[in-house]
Amino acid sequence: MSAKKDDKPADETTEPAAEQAAAAAPAQQQQQVKVNDDNVAASYANFCRVSSTPEELILDLGLNPQPLDPANTEISVGQRIILNHYTAKRLLSALSMALQRHEQAFGVLETDIRKRVVRQQT
Repeated sequence: MSAKKDDKPADETTEPAAEQAAAAAPAQQQQQVKVNDDNVAASYANFCRVSSTPEELILDLGLNPQPLDPANTEISVGQRIILNHYTAKRLLSALSMALQRHEQAFGVLETDIRKRVVRQQT
């Protein structure tokens, strides 16, 4: 019996495709970061103001006690988060993906509070 040109000798072993993919996977895996949230302080915000400088993006987060009448309300800023623009862009992407998943599961989020209030009353 003669062997074809592309046949391998009987004593030579080959890796299955899954094993080859697993061998290449460590080089392609994302880094895992351990997060220690033992001392985290959680706070609620229903208000956000965004401002920026050429070097930084600034998020002021606070509580608006009168969301239907923001013109006559003083809002107390509870947190100011300062990000470089690279981190801000990664945050934008992460928030966008999280909101898309939420809307796929629960429906579209209406950001205009007046429309939400009218919809709840009907």
